[in-house]
Amino acid sequence: MEDPNALVAFGTADDCAVYRVNDTHAIVQSVDFFTPIVDDPYAFGQIAAANSLSDIYAMGAEPLFALSIMGFPHHNLPLEIMSEIFRGGADKAKEAGISILGGHTIEDSELKYGLVVTAYAEIDQIKTNSNAKPGDDLVLTKPLGVGAISSAIQRRIASDALVKKVGALMAVLNKDAAQAMREVGVHAVTDVTGFGLLGHLLEMTKASEVSAEIFAESVPTLDEAWEFVRKGKVPAATHANLKYVNPHLRYENKLNREISLMLADPQTAGGLLIAVPPERTERLIARLQELKTPAASRIGRITEKQDKRILVYP
Repeated sequence: MEDPNALVAFGTADDCAVYRVNDTHAIVQSVDFFTPIVDDPYAFGQIAAANSLSDIYAMGAEPLFALSIMGFPHHNLPLEIMSEIFRGGADKAKEAGISILGGHTIEDSELKYGLVVTAYAEIDQIKTNSNAKPGDDLVLTKPLGVGAISSAIQRRIASDALVKKVGALMAVLNKDAAQAMREVGVHAVTDVTGFGLLGHLLEMTKASEVSAEIFAESVPTLDEAWEFVRKGKVPAATHANLKYVNPHLRYENKLNREISLMLADPQTAGGLLIAVPPERTERLIARLQELKTPAASRIGRITEKQDKRILVYP
């Protein structure tokens, strides 16, 4: 990337592109879309919008507006479903304080929906995944396990109550978590989505030229997800994530396979993974709790670069 105004591009696998427009401000932009993971079209619209907005929050930015992207099989599904998806997305965008100004829809054999989200931010306020410092604490703001439960939903083995619970979790915006980290001041952040906790932490450690330690017992998880993990009923992406991360990973005291699978569980609209100076950790966790984020857990720390990028302890 040779454009000097491209402050963040694909090189560090960060959450958004950042493009300078003047000496003090930049455009922050991201795009995300996926196929349905719940049957209810309104809920799917909300989840997809929350997931798309998450990348902006992970950069410490405030969204400005959004555009919709949809692939829709109109020969197989009634247009009322499209309307409900758009309504769910619009309501979630309204919760974020923005509008969806337009977008683009195509005929597709499989339903897909998401958003392009744009923000305008002060350059010195933008957070990336590439500034984690040795000694930083790692704080996570949503529990893991969404991937295993989503797989159970697709297999029709999840209860209605569990579908409702995990759907509500995925639809929670990372807006409050982003507000807390802006108030406290942090070094680096990313959101935990399809590559799982280990995958996104690996991106952070590579971009920051550091290593990290994870304390497995401190990682928040959804209790219901363990039932499916123990039975091996996990998404194929879980195994792919683990295979990718394993060369960069060291387990202390031989952790069991189930914990490894949970740490690699692919999330949809997951929480923020925040690298915060240790003297600010208590204040960050207190503020997250005050704002009632789904989790506010210190799960590890950043270290000097070692032979492996990630060390996992029981």
